[in-house]
Amino acid sequence: MKQIRLPLTTVFISSILMLNLLFAGSSSMSSGGFSWATLIMTLAGGLAFFLYGMEKMSEGMKKSAGDRMRNILSALTNNRVVGMFVGAFVTMVIQSSSATTVMLVSFVQAQLMTFVQSLGVILGADIGTTVTAQLVAFKLTDYALIMIAVGFALTMFSKKDSTKYMGEAILGFGILFFGMKLMSDAMRPLRTFQPFIDLLKGLENPALGLLVGTLFTALVQSSSAFTGIVIVLAQQGLLTLDAGIPLVMGANIGTCITAGLASIGTSREAKRVAIAHVMFKVGGVLLFIFWIPTFSEIIRSISPISSEIGIDKLAAETPRQIANAHTIFNVSLALFFLPFTTFFANTIMKIYPEKGKEKGIQPVTWHLDDKAVSTPVLAIDLARNEVSRMSTILGRMLTSVIKPFKSNEPLVDEIYPQLSLVEGIEMREEKLDFLEERIVLYLRKIGRQELSDNQIQEVYGMMSIVNDIESIGDILEKNMIPLVAKKSALKMDFSEEGKEEIDIYHTKVCKQVSRLKEAFSELDLELAKRIMAKEEKYTNLETLYRTRHLERLHDEREESIQTHEVHMELMDLLKQINVYTGNIAKTIHSMGTRD
Repeated sequence: MKQIRLPLTTVFISSILMLNLLFAGSSSMSSGGFSWATLIMTLAGGLAFFLYGMEKMSEGMKKSAGDRMRNILSALTNNRVVGMFVGAFVTMVIQSSSATTVMLVSFVQAQLMTFVQSLGVILGADIGTTVTAQLVAFKLTDYALIMIAVGFALTMFSKKDSTKYMGEAILGFGILFFGMKLMSDAMRPLRTFQPFIDLLKGLENPALGLLVGTLFTALVQSSSAFTGIVIVLAQQGLLTLDAGIPLVMGANIGTCITAGLASIGTSREAKRVAIAHVMFKVGGVLLFIFWIPTFSEIIRSISPISSEIGIDKLAAETPRQIANAHTIFNVSLALFFLPFTTFFANTIMKIYPEKGKEKGIQPVTWHLDDKAVSTPVLAIDLARNEVSRMSTILGRMLTSVIKPFKSNEPLVDEIYPQLSLVEGIEMREEKLDFLEERIVLYLRKIGRQELSDNQIQEVYGMMSIVNDIESIGDILEKNMIPLVAKKSALKMDFSEEGKEEIDIYHTKVCKQVSRLKEAFSELDLELAKRIMAKEEKYTNLETLYRTRHLERLHDEREESIQTHEVHMELMDLLKQINVYTGNIAKTIHSMGTRD
């Protein structure tokens, strides 16, 4: 399900155009003096409240449970069946399958799970979205204003963020049902307007219903929202179950179109997720579309029966029947496709294979997704993954940079053998520059959202960390690489003692960078404190090694005299990197000790 991001004015205009087209040529209703203008305004306003309420509810739930949902997803998706249940649960809580998908793409890119494992979660996410339809089918419109009052009170007067977020969800839920009431009241006179009844009856044609459902879902950018609108129509007795099922199936395809468009310009993993959505949804519709009458009979047999007669019976029974059809359709789809996730994954990988290693030379972001910025808890998580990737790149640079000082042989990059070792370091420094710019820009976008104090601190902390990582990259590329040429021109190696000291100190600095990545990704305060302690210890160790080198110089050791300038500068640069690791550790510690 794509997040709703349409301005309210767009919703109003779209609704008015839709109804003007629908009722072109008619100026008044046949049953006494009801104004089309009043109907259009009320229906448009109700639709705006409905969509805004759904968005508000989804945002509140995501803010309230986002971090915990991420932890559940990352920990419990090794088994495809467990993954399906986890996907359903997480999407049910945060009310957004697109938010679940964003997390999945992040995990696949960070190699926390495979693409095959993500498919089970995708199928579960589709089940989770059906909860919204079930909730809408309960006619809670009489309690809408109470929910709005309670939600508003919790949002405005609570001091705890978690309570505020829950209040925001309740407020959105109330606004959603208030919008339903407005739409329902507006459409009530249409019960007796025969042209409109005939038009909706035509939707019992599966092909037409499928097309309408697809187009309108693409318009409102939410399958759950369109399904809710279908249920509102059914609550007035204006839709039969046979007309509602094709509309709901069309909504499933419509949300795939939205996801496909949203994946343009994103990573290959995101595009594969979009392809998986399309394959599952279209395949499911093709399985069901040819036996809708039989499916309708099954749904009627398991749904509640009303004692009303005529249109009132239709209005009482059909909403729950449509909600049940929506749920059973998605559950059946998940159970049918779940055993074949490996087959689908292999097929999708053939359709959209991995790029060759040559393409990996170009700097690109892996995790940042502008569509997630409006959901800070997810956007911050994506930024955190990209910062961890920066630390991985830095670690490779730091490990490689010492090799030319220890060998005069031509060296090549370990991952990209078509590059020399120096070219590999320069390529990665360009990546760090690129990533720093993109991450800081992304964090600024997040900073414009409504953030908690903790989130603000984390955003500013990550800005500081990426700046320090990029500064270390500059030291390696702008200072150490020129020093390699200087060392080669000497035609003499360091003294055995000097070589050993440089090697030991370099290894310790590499360990500091490795610890930083772990401390940052896990927000490990004890490890951050350990890095700070090590930074001071290694600074003292550099002073000791400097003294020893000067003693060798005093003893007029030929190697020490010839390599003195390079030796001192190299050790000083490693010490600078060590100091930067201490600064980053302090930032991590401040991020973890927030209230």
